[in-house]
Amino acid sequence: MSDDRYDPDADGVDQGKRLVRIGGDRGLSLADRVAERLQRLTWRTPLHSMRLRGRYPLKLIAVADDPFMGDVERGHALLDGTMMFRGEERAITALDFARPDFSRAFADHVHSFAWLRDLSTVTTRAGGAPIAEMIMAKWLAVHGEKVSDTAWRADLWGRRILFWIAHAPLILSSPDLIYRSSVLHAIARGARHLDRAADRVQIGTPRIAAWCGVLVAGLMIPGGDPRRAASEAGLNRALTASVFSDGGTVGRSPAGLLESIQLLAMLCECYDARRLEPPAFVETTMAKMVTALLGVCHGDDGLASWQGSAPIAGDVVQQAIEATGIRTRPLKQARDWGYQRLSAQGTVLIMDAAPPPLARLIEGGCASTLAFELSDGPHRIVVNCGGSSMADGRLPRQLTEALRSTAAHSTLTIGDSNSTAIHADGTLGRGVGEVELSRQESETASRIEASHDGYVRRFGFIHRRAISLGPDGKDVRGEDMLLPADHRRQKGGTGFAIRFHLAPGIEIAPTADGLGAFLRLPSGAVWQFRARGGLLAVEESMWIDGQGRPVATEQLVVTADTPPGGTNVTWVFHRAR
Repeated sequence: MSDDRYDPDADGVDQGKRLVRIGGDRGLSLADRVAERLQRLTWRTPLHSMRLRGRYPLKLIAVADDPFMGDVERGHALLDGTMMFRGEERAITALDFARPDFSRAFADHVHSFAWLRDLSTVTTRAGGAPIAEMIMAKWLAVHGEKVSDTAWRADLWGRRILFWIAHAPLILSSPDLIYRSSVLHAIARGARHLDRAADRVQIGTPRIAAWCGVLVAGLMIPGGDPRRAASEAGLNRALTASVFSDGGTVGRSPAGLLESIQLLAMLCECYDARRLEPPAFVETTMAKMVTALLGVCHGDDGLASWQGSAPIAGDVVQQAIEATGIRTRPLKQARDWGYQRLSAQGTVLIMDAAPPPLARLIEGGCASTLAFELSDGPHRIVVNCGGSSMADGRLPRQLTEALRSTAAHSTLTIGDSNSTAIHADGTLGRGVGEVELSRQESETASRIEASHDGYVRRFGFIHRRAISLGPDGKDVRGEDMLLPADHRRQKGGTGFAIRFHLAPGIEIAPTADGLGAFLRLPSGAVWQFRARGGLLAVEESMWIDGQGRPVATEQLVVTADTPPGGTNVTWVFHRAR
């Protein structure tokens, strides 16, 4: 829905200053890691095996629909005998669950059984069931009775139950009664495993997935009413811990938020199959989540690239929103999730105005504070490289890690360093701890001014960025300032760079004075860029597309040195025609 009309009350915009503080630059503590390891070791004990025993269902009460379309390319590959995911391929006949040789991302895809959605999208039950049952039989032979990591990870069990229930016709069409009994047996064992494990999963999308799975088991397995009541309470706890009051998830990943919405939509389909109403808290939370998700969508309806997310296509996003049945406007200001949105006459600007997520809440977090993306209608102009958590598996790890850096985002870097440290083990370290934010909205202008302390410890400077958008959507004016921090020793002559990564397909024509450039969009529209306070250059860049593939593009880079007293650079994007 359109979000151009000014209405600060409806959009939840706070006028004036507020301080965002997210403390903690550490990953899991040693005690946390030991506790997690011990928990997984208990899975192999006789006691846990006893807990998994019980009555096994002879059938499911109902079968729910999967409201989402799968990936057509991956679906056809399955028909051809190949499972593929993010550039990694395995022949189905060669899948070896006992001695896996695939990456973690591929393993998660296989063990979650999300590929059932791809298969059902491209074929009928008669065409897909033999393939699905063959893979299922191979999985059950190794993991059906034996509790092991990774296959028995609680978030994967949650996803697996959701997909097994939604695509039961593909995996339960066999006349082989022993095979069918093994599938139902596995569902029951997985549900009992989740009864004890779901609350110990990392908060965010993983815990939501775990509780959705165990709740679906309670809905669809005969005699599951006691489990359903306990699971509804567990899901409520999970959503309270995992979703901010503004609807964003704690990992701050748009892709993670989209998946959480999809999980809840699949859960609601199970309630519908039982002709039951979902708990009120589910629908209330989904409504907030959809509003937040729309807030990080561009004019093409696709997601912006933040915290490892790729620019997931608009049709996928819209399908998820339609499945919820919720109609709402994009959230302009996510108070806790941290994304700010400016929009006018088809121009959309999305800014990261918060510290990175806590290291213990997300793997692959990015040092993107104060970066922004800009689009004109369906065409993106300024982007982030993005996609570090969704990139093609054939890309070198060094490259995917570089996608998390500050330099891979459209913001300022000092001394070619990250505003928040990225450790060798992939966790986030020290850096941005506070973001001070000021936002003003009026009938004539929208303005965001924010600053962060990520460079204070190393360089003694605060980075402040101000961005305003005119009411006609034709002018985006910005200023980047480096201000000496109080009681800190400022270092003179420190080099810095301001990067504006451009979307693929934009033609760049630098101006004769070397201070600007004309940007021609695929639509024929022309935007003019001008900068004052530094030297402008055009350099190579890269953008990760919605399929995780790298696409060559370019970036505008403004460089300068800052004296001890600080400095500023002003810039503008103007729509010439």
